[in-house]
Amino acid sequence: MKLINIGFGNMVAAGRVVAIVSPDSAPVKRVVQKAKEKDLLIDATYGRRSRAVLITDSEHVILSPLQPETVANRMNYEDDDGDEDESDE
Repeated sequence: MKLINIGFGNMVAAGRVVAIVSPDSAPVKRVVQKAKEKDLLIDATYGRRSRAVLITDSEHVILSPLQPETVANRMNYEDDDGDEDESDE
């Protein structure tokens, strides 16, 4: 299981992330609000401005203080790290 740092030492399982989006659009704001109502919102911003919203396959929504590009680059870096555990079969 690969973990990616989403800011302030918080980690997310890379395989569970479905989308990384900017929180600026109205549809994303609605997704965040609905997740909050269902207690599926995880705020990892430590009081800072949300710059990225991560949506997982379990319908959890995670707020990150990092830019979406930064989180995506960290995911890609982890993928290119050379760990070929799953493909050695």
